[in-house]
Amino acid sequence: MKIRLAEKIDINQLIQMRFDFTIEDNDTRTFHESEFESFKLECQNFLEKAIGSDTWFIWIAEEGEKIVSHIYIELIQKVPRPGRITYPFAYMTNVYTIKEYRNKGIGSKLIRTINEWVINNKYEFIIVWPSDDSINYYQKNGFKLCKEPMEFFYS
Repeated sequence: MKIRLAEKIDINQLIQMRFDFTIEDNDTRTFHESEFESFKLECQNFLEKAIGSDTWFIWIAEEGEKIVSHIYIELIQKVPRPGRITYPFAYMTNVYTIKEYRNKGIGSKLIRTINEWVINNKYEFIIVWPSDDSINYYQKNGFKLCKEPMEFFYS
């Protein structure tokens, strides 16, 4: 199992995984082929920009040339404060492992790699909004529950 940052050659696999993740996570809706094609264009545009940026880091675990797990990290810059160096924090999202590779420690190995990367780069912290089903997964990988953030939704 190899862990590395995604490259442009990984885009097609990442697009398919994002689509599969959405389908798996939403069993009440059927997606049509035409929806995949429009999604593919939007996602490809996002991934091309993200992979070439200095704010998005897409970590993957691959077996052979197949991506089996990924975690997306966006660095969020903070407003500087007097008297201290200001480091960004990391927003973790799109955490996904293909079904047949789950419960084998792959996701945990990916998170440990990211945790080390965050420490080495002095990013302030990692934030993630877990689903109810994933809270234990994050806790066993060093994350702690915190108070819910406040949200504003316009209607």
